[in-house]
Amino acid sequence: MITHTEMTRKKQRRIRKIVLSMAFLLFVTAVTAQTATIYTTTSDGSLGLSKTTVPVQAGKSSESKKLLFDTSRERQTIEGFGFALTYASCYNLMKMSKTNRHRFLLQTYSPTEGYGVSYARIAIGSCDFSSKTYSLCDEKGLEHFALQQDETKYIIPVLKEILAINPDMKIIATPWSCPKWMKSFTQNGNIAWSVWQGGYLNPKYRQTYADYFVKFIEAMKKQGINIYAVSPQNEPLNGGNTASMKMPWDDEAKFVKVLASTFKRNNLETKIYVYDHNFNYDDEKKQDNYPIKVYNALGNDFEGSELVVGSAYHDYGGDPSELSNIHVQKPGKQVIFTEASLGEWNDGRDLERGTTNVNSKTHLNEDMERLMIGLLNKYCTAVMYWNLMLDNNGAPKLRGGCQNCYGAVDIDSKNYSKLTYNRHYYVISHASAVVRPGAVWLSSGKVSGIASAAFRNPDGSYAVLMSNNGASDVEVGVSGQSSAWHVDVKLPAESIVSLLIPYSGIVSSINAIEVDNPDDDEYYSIDGKRIAEPVVGQILIHGGRKIIRY
Repeated sequence: MITHTEMTRKKQRRIRKIVLSMAFLLFVTAVTAQTATIYTTTSDGSLGLSKTTVPVQAGKSSESKKLLFDTSRERQTIEGFGFALTYASCYNLMKMSKTNRHRFLLQTYSPTEGYGVSYARIAIGSCDFSSKTYSLCDEKGLEHFALQQDETKYIIPVLKEILAINPDMKIIATPWSCPKWMKSFTQNGNIAWSVWQGGYLNPKYRQTYADYFVKFIEAMKKQGINIYAVSPQNEPLNGGNTASMKMPWDDEAKFVKVLASTFKRNNLETKIYVYDHNFNYDDEKKQDNYPIKVYNALGNDFEGSELVVGSAYHDYGGDPSELSNIHVQKPGKQVIFTEASLGEWNDGRDLERGTTNVNSKTHLNEDMERLMIGLLNKYCTAVMYWNLMLDNNGAPKLRGGCQNCYGAVDIDSKNYSKLTYNRHYYVISHASAVVRPGAVWLSSGKVSGIASAAFRNPDGSYAVLMSNNGASDVEVGVSGQSSAWHVDVKLPAESIVSLLIPYSGIVSSINAIEVDNPDDDEYYSIDGKRIAEPVVGQILIHGGRKIIRY
C-alpha cells in the first residue's frame, strides 16, 4: 500500500527532475568554493617549492594572458619522474640520522605527504658512483652470482625504506658492463677482453648474460623489490666510462631478442627499453636512429616481443626533438628519459645564469623547459635525472667516471644534517607533485613567454607545468578550452610553477541528464556512478564525467 507521504515524495522527485532537466537545457552551472594548489620556485632562490592555494572560479578569466588546454585531446600516458639511486646517493642517505633520512624520503617520495616522486634508476653491478668496479658475477660461471655490499648494505635498505613510503614506485635497472669474462675485444668474439672499460659482449655469452639479468631480477624480488624495467646497456656507444661496454644497434638487437625470450620463459613481466644513450647517437652516423634499427631487426614476431616497450635517452649530446622523430616512426613504442646530470660544466649549483647562461634563460627555467616540459611535449612518458644525492665534493665517486658531477641534492660531508637543493630536485619535484603516474598529456598551451604542458590525472584532476623565463611577473588565466571555469595564477619573474586543479572544483555546462534511478532521492549521474557527498546544486566533473545531486 502506497501512503500519501510516499506519493508526495515521488511527485516531488518528478518535479525536481523536470526542473533540473530544464536548468541543464538552459546551460545553468553552479560552483562551490574549491581551491587549486600552486607550487612556485624562483631562480633567485626566494621561493623553493613554495605551496599556496587559489580559488577555482566560474566563468572565463579576465586576465589578458590566457593559457587554454584542450581537455578532449589525449596523448601519451605518464609513468612517473625520479632520480638515480646509485651507491653514492644511498651511502650519503645512510650517513644521515634515521629521523632526518626518513623526513627527507617522506618529503621526496610520499604521494600524500610529499612530492610523490615515483621512479628510480639503479645499476646492475657497479657504475661510476659505486664503492668499487664490479659485476654481480666476477668469477666465471653464474653459480657464483651474488649481490654485493653496495646492494645489500646501501641500495636495498634505501629502496625498502622508499617503497614503504611509496609502494608503487617503479624501478628501472641498467648494467654499465657485463662481467669481464663475458667480454670480447671485437664484436665477433675472436679476442678476449678482460677489461672493465670498453669491449663488446661476446656473442657466445648472450644467453648466459640474459640469465644473469634474470638472476638479478629474482635476487631483488627475494628482497621485496620488483624491477619494473631494464635497459640492456647504459650508454652503449660509450666505451670510456669506469665500467662500460660498447653495444652497437645490431649487437643490441640480437641480445634483446634473447633477453626478451628469456624473460618470457621465466615468467617475468619486466619491461625492456632499448638504447639508453644520447639524442645525437654520439655522432656515430652508423648508429643514427638506433632504436628504429633495433625494432626493425627484431620484427614483431618473436618470443617476449610485448616486453620490448620503448627506448631511453640521455642529454649529453643532441636535441630532445629526437624523441618526436622516434615517436613518429614507431608511435606504438614509448620514449623515456633516464639521465641528465648537474656538474661544473653547466653551473650545476646555480639556479640563475651563472657563467654558462649569462645571456640566456636562467638555468632553472632552461632545465624546466628543455628537460621536463620540452620532453613531455615530445611524447616522453617518464623523466629521470642522475644522482639523487652527492656530498659537497661530488662524492663518493670512482676514478675514470664523472669527477665534477653534482647531485640533485648536496649533503654536507662535515654535517650530514645539512642539505642544499639544486635545480634538478626542484624540476622533478614540481612535476611529480602535480602530475600523477597514469596521467595523460593534454596539450602544451600557447602564451607568449610561458612554456607549459597540461595533463589529466587518473582521479580527473588537472595538472599544469609552467615556466616564466621573463624578467617580469606574469598573471595568467588557466582554463580548459570551452570550460566554464578558470584559475588565475601569478608566475613570478624567472620562475617555474606547477598547478593542481582538483576535479571537485571544476565546473562544466551540459545540456542533458540521465537519471540512474528514478526512485533514488540522492544522486543523478551521467555515468551511473555515485560520488560521495557532492554539494547541493553542484555540477562536477569526476574523471572527465559529469554528475549532479539536488
